[in-house]
Amino acid sequence: MLYELYHEWNEKINVISRKDIDNVYEHHVLHSLAIAKLLHFADGSEILDLGTGGGFPGIPLAIMFPECQFKMIDGTAKKIKVVEEVAKSIGLDNCNAQHIRGEEEMGLYDFVVSRAVMPLKDLVALTKKNISKKQRNQLKNGIICLKGGNLDEELSCVKMPVTKVEITNYFPYEWFEKKYVIYLPIAGK
Repeated sequence: MLYELYHEWNEKINVISRKDIDNVYEHHVLHSLAIAKLLHFADGSEILDLGTGGGFPGIPLAIMFPECQFKMIDGTAKKIKVVEEVAKSIGLDNCNAQHIRGEEEMGLYDFVVSRAVMPLKDLVALTKKNISKKQRNQLKNGIICLKGGNLDEELSCVKMPVTKVEITNYFPYEWFEKKYVIYLPIAGK
């Protein structure tokens, strides 16, 4: 259903590059699910998808983990409209989409997930207030994000332990070369 829904919505609101819309499963859904390869979220986990855009990685993760709660936020109202309509159309009741900026979000979550939203240093500064102390997963609460390219400089600016996993370890496709899942444990509030 996602393929048809994203094609339909992309005609109205450009949430995925027009050149890339035919690759929605590999480049967007599967890419998002690389997070699920790093960590199987425990039932009851609460996850914030910061800068969700059209619902990535939140929508695919909400499908994979129906016993978890996902809040998807974005500063662009039309993108949140797409997320709401896609979730409604496929019957997802474990996600909530809201048009707000990360600075405004005050909830506490087990993990903040994102997909190349901003430099890691900025992402940590913005979201460390949102990480809960309550532990329920195998990995310590923190940030899990999807990034690509040469990350040496960006990772050197973060003064905490960072795990970087090549997505080709999970999905051996050319498109995933030089794309990574990044995990940072964060001491919660």
